[in-house]
Amino acid sequence: MKAMTLPSFGGPEVLTLADVDTPEPRPGEVLVEVAASGVNRADLLQRQGFYPPPPGESQVPGLEVSGRVAALGEGVEGWAVGDEVCALLAGGGYAEAARVPVGQLLPVPRGVSLVDAAALPEVVCTVWSNVFLTANLQPGETLLVHGGSSGIGTMAIQLAREVGAHVAVTAGSAAKLEACRALGAEVLVDYREEDFVERVLAATDGHGADVVLDNMGASYLARNVAVLATAGRLVVIGMQGGTKAELDLSVLLRKRAAVIATSLRARPLSEKATIVAAVREHVWPLVEAGRVRPVVHARFPLAEAAAAHRELDSGTHVGKVLLTT
Repeated sequence: MKAMTLPSFGGPEVLTLADVDTPEPRPGEVLVEVAASGVNRADLLQRQGFYPPPPGESQVPGLEVSGRVAALGEGVEGWAVGDEVCALLAGGGYAEAARVPVGQLLPVPRGVSLVDAAALPEVVCTVWSNVFLTANLQPGETLLVHGGSSGIGTMAIQLAREVGAHVAVTAGSAAKLEACRALGAEVLVDYREEDFVERVLAATDGHGADVVLDNMGASYLARNVAVLATAGRLVVIGMQGGTKAELDLSVLLRKRAAVIATSLRARPLSEKATIVAAVREHVWPLVEAGRVRPVVHARFPLAEAAAAHRELDSGTHVGKVLLTT
């Protein structure tokens, strides 16, 4: 099969389309004939040599795919060859076929195309696990999402809106903020021009954000803690702004607040299966009802993965970038 390989680490130009062996599904896995794969910032980090796949996983980038079941591994039940599916992966998505643990498989929701379904697994599982399972966002609370126009951001806005929470976002342009507003965000902060702490505190009459979903890490840590409400929860899922910062514990203690850092890729299969099952139960009905949708910015052929990486790295996108096979 064809797959996008990494003979070396570096810029987008190192991505190389090559012939590789088609994987065989192991017990408890299915083989998916890939229609599309999602492009995520984790893929850009892997390409640069900073985010290797977990031991035993494919070296091919790609953390989510959609397609059709092509073969069943030993012991797999409940799925059949030909089923249209999307899936969460630990690697291997930039290819014509990918092995998937059966617990990370989801049916393509009604009303979503086979290709666009590739925009769902990683962002939905990330948002549901962090904002709802970990931070326990409740109706009436305020969620602050950094990078509101990203794939994760556009999904977080929609899901928070659906549970009755209020949403504040940061983004870097008027067009991106308008896209966030159209999805349900109420407080729109241009981080290039405004202080999100001041804006969120003003918009909430001094209450602050009950939950902060942060992709920046170190550079935002102090301000994220400052914007937290009493008993607030800061969930850090990215380090675009660095890895090390000072934390004033007295502020955290005074607010009885929590700082949580999580990742999805390296979690045990059992934890991923629990998250995927919760997504199927709670999110898929919203998608099938048309209340929540994947936001797709652009689709590139697999052979143009380098261009897709440049597009994502440019920061001009709203929603997801996909690769099609």
